[in-house]
Amino acid sequence: MPVTEPLTLVLVLVCVHLVFAMAFFTLTRHHPSVPGPGWWALASVLGVLAVLLIGLRSRAPDMLSIALGNTVLLASLVLVWFGLRRYLDLQLPLRAAGAALLALFGAHALLYINSDAGAPSMALEVLAIIVLVLCVWRDLRQHRLTRQSREMRAFKRLVATDALLMALLLLPLILWWPASAEVAPYGWLARALLIFYLLNILMGAVLCITLVSYRLQQDSERGRQVLQTREAQSRALIDNLGAAVMVFRPDQTLVSVNNAARCFLGWSEEQVHPVLPESMAQDWRMLREDGQPMRRHEMPFFRVLATAQPVRDVIFGMTAQTQTPLRWALCSAYPETDAMGGLRHVVLTFVDITSLKQAQQQQKSLEGQLAQAQKMEALGTLAGGVAHDFNNILAAILGNAELARQDLPDGAAVHRSLLEISTAARRGRELVRQVLAYSRQQPMAPEPVDLTQVLAETCVLLRAGIAPKIELLQTCGADMAPILADSTQLSQVLLNLGTNACHALQGQAGRIEFRLDQLPPGDGRIPAELAPLCAARGVAAVRLQVQDDGCGMDASTRARIFEPFFTTKQVGSGTGLGLSVVLGIVQAHGGVIEVDSAPGAGTTFTLYFPAMAAPPAPAASLAVQKHDAVEGTMAASAAADFRAAHTVEPTDMADTTSDNPRHILYLDDDDALVFLVRRLLERRGYKVSAFTDQAQAIEAVRRQPDGFDLLLSDYNMPGMSGLDVARAVLAINPALSVALASGYITDELQSSALAAGVREVVFKTDAVEQFCEVVARLARPKPI
Repeated sequence: MPVTEPLTLVLVLVCVHLVFAMAFFTLTRHHPSVPGPGWWALASVLGVLAVLLIGLRSRAPDMLSIALGNTVLLASLVLVWFGLRRYLDLQLPLRAAGAALLALFGAHALLYINSDAGAPSMALEVLAIIVLVLCVWRDLRQHRLTRQSREMRAFKRLVATDALLMALLLLPLILWWPASAEVAPYGWLARALLIFYLLNILMGAVLCITLVSYRLQQDSERGRQVLQTREAQSRALIDNLGAAVMVFRPDQTLVSVNNAARCFLGWSEEQVHPVLPESMAQDWRMLREDGQPMRRHEMPFFRVLATAQPVRDVIFGMTAQTQTPLRWALCSAYPETDAMGGLRHVVLTFVDITSLKQAQQQQKSLEGQLAQAQKMEALGTLAGGVAHDFNNILAAILGNAELARQDLPDGAAVHRSLLEISTAARRGRELVRQVLAYSRQQPMAPEPVDLTQVLAETCVLLRAGIAPKIELLQTCGADMAPILADSTQLSQVLLNLGTNACHALQGQAGRIEFRLDQLPPGDGRIPAELAPLCAARGVAAVRLQVQDDGCGMDASTRARIFEPFFTTKQVGSGTGLGLSVVLGIVQAHGGVIEVDSAPGAGTTFTLYFPAMAAPPAPAASLAVQKHDAVEGTMAASAAADFRAAHTVEPTDMADTTSDNPRHILYLDDDDALVFLVRRLLERRGYKVSAFTDQAQAIEAVRRQPDGFDLLLSDYNMPGMSGLDVARAVLAINPALSVALASGYITDELQSSALAAGVREVVFKTDAVEQFCEVVARLARPKPI
C-alpha cells in the first residue's frame, strides 16, 4: 500500500507522544496513588514506535512495517484502555488483549500477502479501533463515576464521537476496496487517518490529564473531609476534657476555648470573644499561692511568650470583680510553632483545684485542731500526774495555816504572815484548777442553763471588780433557749473573757459589751463545725459575744491566744491560761469560739452553743453530788477565796460532844495530810483513826465493822486505790458511809464511785470549813 505522508507529520506525532509520555511519567512519580498515568505513559512510548514504523516503512519490508506498525499502534490504544480500566478500578483483560493483538498481526500479514491494496489492511485497523473504542465506551457507561463526574461524561462523549468518526472513515474504505491503488485515493485517506489520530491523541491526552486532576481533586477533597472530621473529633474531645484549654495568639487574641475553661471563667457561649477586651483583662486578678498579685513576668502566658519554652505546674488563683469566689488552678503552658520555628500559638491548659485548695486549708485547720488537742492531751496527762501530789502539798499548807491561825490569839502579828501563806496556796490551787479546766479534766455537771441568768450574775461580779470609768453593757435577746451546760464553768468563761477585755483597755476609759442572741438552724452565720449538729437536731445556736474597744491584737497574737501559758502581760501579771481555759470549757460543751480583732480596733469573742430542744427532767442526786464536788471551781471560789484570804475566821466549836464522839477512819499515803486531818478533826471533837496503809485500814474495819461512822480515803494511792479500798470496806459493812478525796476529779471517777457505793467525792484542796462540812454531813451519829 503506497503511503506518501510528509515527514513533518511524523515528527509532530513523535514529539506529541514524547511530551505526553514525559507528562504521564511525571504524574506517576509525583502521584503514585493515582492509577492510570503509568499505562498512558507506556502507551505514548508505543505510539512513538508505531509512528516511526509506519512513517519509515519505505526503508523496511512493507509487510513488516505495515503489519507491525498497525499492531503496535493498536497496542498503544489498548494500553490507553488499560490505563482507563485501572483508573476505574476494573480488572485488566491481559490474555484476551494479547491474543487479539497477535491475531491482528497475523491478519495484517495475510492481507498483505493476498492483496497488494491498502484498503483491506486499513479497514481492518479501523475496525479494530472501533471495537476498542466501543469497549471503552461500555466501561464508561457502566461505571458510577460517569454519572458523578463531568470529566467522565465528557470523556464518554468523546469516545462516542470517536467511534462515529471511525465508522464514517470505514465507509470509503469499504467502497474503494475492489479499486486499484491508482484509482483509490489511499494517500489522502492515510493522511486523514493520521491527522485524525493526532487530534484524537491530543484530545485524549487532555482528557486523561483532566481525569488525573479530577482524581487528585477527589483525593484532596477526601483528605480535607478526613481532616475536618479529625478536627471535629479533636475539638469534641478537647471540649469534653475535664481540663481547661485556651489557645492564644502571640498578640493575646483568643483562638479557641473549651467548655471547662468557660466554666472556670464563668463565661457563657455568647461571652467568648476572639479578642479579649482590655477592661475584662483589667478586671481579672491572678494571685500567687501566698495570696499576693501575680506579676506580669510570672504569668504562664508571658513566660512562654518571652522564652518560647514550656511552663509546667504553675498554681495561681483567679478572681474578678464580678466573680467574688476565688478559684485556684494548676496551669501549664507551651508554645506551638510553625514549620519555620516561629511562634504561632500559646496553649494554656489548667485544672480547677479549688476544691483541693479548700481541702488543704481544711486539712491545715484540722492539723491545727489536732495539734491543739495533742497539747491539751499532753497537758491533761501532766495535770493528772501533778495534781495529786501538788494538791496534797497545797492542802497541807492551807490546813496547817488555818490551824495555826486558830491557835493564835486575836491581834497577833503573825496573822498577817499566815494570811499571805493561805493566799499564795489558794493561788496555787487555782492554777491547778485552770490547768484541769484547760485540759477538760475538770468534772462537769451538765444541766439546763439559762445563759441570760448566768450573764447577769457574772456582770454583777465583774462590775464590783472593774473601774467605774469602764462602761459594762449587756444585751440579751427575748425568749432565749436554754443550753445543756455547767453553769459554774460558763461563769468561769464569762469572767475570764470579761477580765481580758478589762485588761485590753489598759486602764483607760472604755466599753465592754456582752450580747446574747440565738440563730435559727440553717443560718449561714453558724460556724461550719456546729451547723450540721444544729440542723440534725433542728435547734437554734445560742450566740454570746464579748466585745471591747481596747487595744486589739495583730494576726500573730491571734494565732497564739489559746496556747497554754501564752500571755502578752508582764511577768507576774498573768498565767497565760485564761483563754486556754475558755477554749477547753467551750469545746467540752460542744461549742465553737471565734475571734475578730485588729490593732486599735478592739476585740470580739463570739461563742456558739447548741440550744436544747426541750428542757430535760430534773437531774438525779448524782448531778447534785457532782455539782457539790465542783463548787470549788474558779468562778464560785474566786470571791470566796478572796473573802477567806482577807478575813480572820473565829475558831469553830466542836461538831460533836465529847461524850459520844463520832469515829472517823482516815486513809492517806501522805503523812503530812494524815497529821493535818487528825488534828483538824480531833479539834472538832471527832475520834480519828488515821492510816497510811490500805491493808491496815481494811483490817481495822474488819475487826470493828460497826466501829466507824465514816471512811474518808484518798483516791490516788500506790497499790490499791481509794476506790478499791471503798469496795473492800463496803463488802464488810455496806451501811458505812464512804467518801473519797482527790485533787484530780473526772467524770469517770464520779460515775465509778457512785457505782461502788461511795457517798461523795471531795476536792482535796477545798477550804478547811468545806472539808469539815462534808465530814459532818456524811458521818452518821452514834446511838446513845
